[in-house]
Amino acid sequence: MDCESVEAKQAIDICLLAGKMILQSGGETVRVEDTMMRLTSALGYPNAHSFVTPTVILFSIDGHEPNTRIFRISERSTDLRKLAEVNDISRKIVEGGVRPEEAYERLKRLDEEKRSYPLALQAAGAALVSGCFLIMFRGGWPDFIPAVLAGAAGYVAFVWIHRFVAVKFFAEFLAAFVLGAISRLFVYYGLGHDLDKIIIGSVMPLVPGVLITNAVRDLMAGHLLSGTSKGAEAFLTAFAIGAGIALVLSI
Repeated sequence: MDCESVEAKQAIDICLLAGKMILQSGGETVRVEDTMMRLTSALGYPNAHSFVTPTVILFSIDGHEPNTRIFRISERSTDLRKLAEVNDISRKIVEGGVRPEEAYERLKRLDEEKRSYPLALQAAGAALVSGCFLIMFRGGWPDFIPAVLAGAAGYVAFVWIHRFVAVKFFAEFLAAFVLGAISRLFVYYGLGHDLDKIIIGSVMPLVPGVLITNAVRDLMAGHLLSGTSKGAEAFLTAFAIGAGIALVLSI
């Protein structure tokens, strides 16, 4: 690959697109900046600068001020498949195994893909996770089915409510209320025994584990702004879940 033939605009387009997909797919800030720096160096521009937060990517190359770009991140989720494919493409660029034009087209196709697992399969996964966490927290096998059903119902409620309500924390609050109410009904009618363990197991699919992990990693890497903001988002999510459960228990 002839690095000198890669224009600055094309290099920035490739880096911004890769960084955007990593950030939107649940990658931490330090991974985004590291990937972008490695790409620009491989494309012939070692003197590049990036500033990444959970909502903004600012990127420029020395000597090419008109090509300084800013990108707004409005939606974030967890998509490990897309994250792995972006990493694979970026490694091939660094190793010289793919031309920049081809890499950009592959990144564009990957970005435009809307593949996701069917809701039924996601609900089945949430149900299995809920049941396994119940057992891990030393819950009894008689409570396994209630935890499975409550966890699946809570996750489906979150997905459906979030489709109509843009505020994620409100959707998490209502989802926690739904699974808490279902868990309480199981215990009330004698189909479940330990309400605490059922709720703990069924609420786990909603817990912001990726956010907490990324917040800690960003803080340890010195990205204080990103780490603090992700930690605050994780705290709000945990608060919304706790408030939904607390409302059920107080009724």
